[in-house]
Amino acid sequence: MTRIVSGFAGSLSLQVPKSGTRPTSDRVREAIFSALDARDALHGARVLDLYAGSGALGLEAASRGAVSVVLVEKGAAAAQVCKRNAAAVVSAARAARVPVPEIDVRSSTVQSYPSGARGPFDVVFIDPPYDVPDAELLAVLTALEPLLSDDAEVCVERSARTPDPSLPAGLTLVRRKSYGETAIHWLAPLRP
Repeated sequence: MTRIVSGFAGSLSLQVPKSGTRPTSDRVREAIFSALDARDALHGARVLDLYAGSGALGLEAASRGAVSVVLVEKGAAAAQVCKRNAAAVVSAARAARVPVPEIDVRSSTVQSYPSGARGPFDVVFIDPPYDVPDAELLAVLTALEPLLSDDAEVCVERSARTPDPSLPAGLTLVRRKSYGETAIHWLAPLRP
């Protein structure tokens, strides 16, 4: 079972697609959001969740203070799950009488999304299937780069067995942390 950990929707259970996704473990999600909370990166943030699956990462950000979240998921069944989970988070915000975050679910490929996207995004989650080749991830990061705010936080989840992702010239690896089979790569824009 996947659930929202903290914020106005804390303890809300989320649906998970029956197949085709690899949900981020509770331990890894907790580590990601502890790091973001320590830097106060979520309050008022515009968030992009690529390869969204159930939408758990983006919706956790919404519960913790993000003002807008875009969930991008190409699988039709998973996109429907994202929509149901997003509706549950919106209902939780109304019940808690807090500002309702804007949540948009896009049923499209990650590769096609940036061409029509409106940035800037402050926090980006990229959690592709582990078998996505490094060249494809590099293309996604390259297309994403102009959509980032100056102090954006980009969180890339990969298998701990794979090397660090190749990066476009405008992004740098800030830190890498492994949690069992999962490695989290924190990236940031290089700004003049």
